[in-house]
Amino acid sequence: MLLAAGGGRRLGGRPKALLEHRGRPLVEHALRALRNGGCGPVHVVLGAAAETVQTRADLSCCTVTANPQWPEGMGSSLRAGLGALAGTGADAALVLLVDQPGIGAQAVARVRSAYRSRVSLAAASYDGERGHPVLFGADRWADVAAGAVGDQGARTYLRTHRDAITLVECSDVAEAYDIDTAEDLTHLE
Repeated sequence: MLLAAGGGRRLGGRPKALLEHRGRPLVEHALRALRNGGCGPVHVVLGAAAETVQTRADLSCCTVTANPQWPEGMGSSLRAGLGALAGTGADAALVLLVDQPGIGAQAVARVRSAYRSRVSLAAASYDGERGHPVLFGADRWADVAAGAVGDQGARTYLRTHRDAITLVECSDVAEAYDIDTAEDLTHLE
């Protein structure tokens, strides 16, 4: 699942999904990382400029969920995405953020390989620090969604359940920077 609903407040209101990287919208790069990392079906949660994103980006490979509550923060997008997955028969959700183009298919595949059961909980780590992507077994979704508020997403849930998290070192294959400010745009090509 790709969370791509943010409006880019610190970027002057430029939706992150539409930022260009290597000639294409950032959302396409993240979707490719999920697909090439072995995830499927792929779901994307859109919010800010959702119609424009759907027009300008190739989203044919995924299921789109619109989050009208996107201004509330990442928590609302995580809830919307997990809600869309409920009833699909999926055993887990691997969550990637659109604003981390340094995370590619290799990191996705590594975290995906940590799945063991519907109670699995795994996250990429970068030099021992927990980061994205994060994998939630389906039996955890209701509790994750219940605690997903504001811009914290699943941070509180992950902190509370830190002993259950399988950390998967990815610093040798990915870079966990975010595109949050104008200065961060230097990471885009």
